Amino acid sequence: MNSSPKKTAENNSRAAKKSAVVDLTTARQMLPLIRSIVSDIVGTKQHLGVLSTEQERLEKQRRQLEWKDRNRRYAIGDEVVQVEKNYSSAIKELESLGLKLVDPEAGEIEIPTRINGRQAAFSWKLGEDGVAFWHYDEEDARRPIPSDWQSGSPLRLRGNP
Repeated sequence: MNSSPKKTAENNSRAAKKSAVVDLTTARQMLPLIRSIVSDIVGTKQHLGVLSTEQERLEKQRRQLEWKDRNRRYAIGDEVVQVEKNYSSAIKELESLGLKLVDPEAGEIEIPTRINGRQAAFSWKLGEDGVAFWHYDEEDARRPIPSDWQSGSPLRLRGNP
């Protein structure tokens, strides 16, 4: 019986994270942290690709390898495990902020918000100077954030009450 309230509290906490709403000012203030995390994700993903290629090459040539390369073949498995842990940790850190990783290769993320009472997201990619795009949840196309939007919640498009 004691575990029921805990489970309910955990479920409410998860639901709150999923329905998090971030205003434009907060999204822009979070950007240095987001940039650091996403940079780690992209770099780690690239490193995993390099390791995977090397691991495949060593595995195909395993019978002709000299001792140095045989030693590397055994060690690379441990390195892959560690890099995968780092990758997973960075993704969890991003998710703990209520953000969604859209494309790990390009470093694209979504920051949840509400616009005109509808679920939406600010969109940012690694290499962009700031948060400058948004879209409704059911849309894929990124729209530029209008220059006259002021921070606040909920945001309203021009011409809407």
